[in-house]
Amino acid sequence: MPETATDFPRDEDMVDPSGDPNILPARTQKGRGAVSNIDGRYEKFSHQAYDDGWVSGLLEDQDIPRIKTTLGIDAARSVITRNQSPDVPFDRSINPYRGCEHGCIYCFARPTHAYLGLSPGLDFETKLFWKPDAPALLRKQLSARSYSPAPIVIGTSTDPYQPVDRDKKLTRSIIKVLSDCQHPFSLITKSALVTRDIDLIAPMATNTRASVAVSVTSLDHRLSNLLEPRASAPHRRLDAIRKLSDAGIPVTVLCAPIIPGLNDMEIENIVAACADAGARSVGHIVLRLPLEIAGLFEQWLEAHYPDRKAKVISLIKQMRGGDIYQSEFGTRMRGTGPIADLIATRFKAARKKHNLTGRSLDLDCSGFKRPSADGQMSLF
Repeated sequence: MPETATDFPRDEDMVDPSGDPNILPARTQKGRGAVSNIDGRYEKFSHQAYDDGWVSGLLEDQDIPRIKTTLGIDAARSVITRNQSPDVPFDRSINPYRGCEHGCIYCFARPTHAYLGLSPGLDFETKLFWKPDAPALLRKQLSARSYSPAPIVIGTSTDPYQPVDRDKKLTRSIIKVLSDCQHPFSLITKSALVTRDIDLIAPMATNTRASVAVSVTSLDHRLSNLLEPRASAPHRRLDAIRKLSDAGIPVTVLCAPIIPGLNDMEIENIVAACADAGARSVGHIVLRLPLEIAGLFEQWLEAHYPDRKAKVISLIKQMRGGDIYQSEFGTRMRGTGPIADLIATRFKAARKKHNLTGRSLDLDCSGFKRPSADGQMSLF
């Protein structure tokens, strides 16, 4: 019998494709991206939901309860993360949260939950952790005499404006520290909640010290809802782009990920809509399926687009040299081969048509004011 009521299947999921009628297959849950809670790669044992005869009877008497989101504390000792990737135009970032309630099935950060002994599946989008000490830790790191300023990107792994931030306002507190120090920053989000902080972002943008990147994956509300169940709807993201742009904040649109056979037919329409909303630049990333994400994405396809599954997987492999994923720098975000080349060519043509540039992170670091450890700005 399943360990919790949240493992109970729907009636139509009572048959396992492996042939064992007692093994309960993955199922969808409203408002969640993953359709299973697969074990992380470091776990010693694997688990399967098994019906010993009780499940069917219980389902007749009660509704299936949904998995609730929980929020724990990440007691990190530092908040700025460094990277040396040649694929990104920055070397430092901040992620206020671990896990992300947006539930994007393709999220490349999902495998990081395995480091916590949790599943990259449903655990990643329901068992979240926040960093309440992040503003203080950030101020401490910036106050170090050895610190040299360079643009910090907020939200490179998990969204800084996911639903929990409406209450915690942690991202706003981080932006406040950076603004006080005149430290350049850029935000990456797919949430309209970013407009809440225009009052802090706009003054920094006026001095070329802030920008925002908004991720727009699809203009199709149904597809967006299935891919990114708790992220802002497409029309709300376009509205956020417009409000940010009207406030003088440079906005880049990240069309990410492009999934051949699923949303690649929307490339020109997405670019046109975002240009009309005021975006200044646009970039794209093709679907990445490292580690556990490959299995999660295939389960998602089987649950929502079974008729397209074989075609989509085939096209993905054609961009990856016959494999489901390539991890090499230079190709992991763009892919290789005719399919990847065609996608890049279409984006280039769309940018030219709408007079948009490629993504840039050219921000001014000259005004940085080093804070003192006690929270006061240095006078020297």
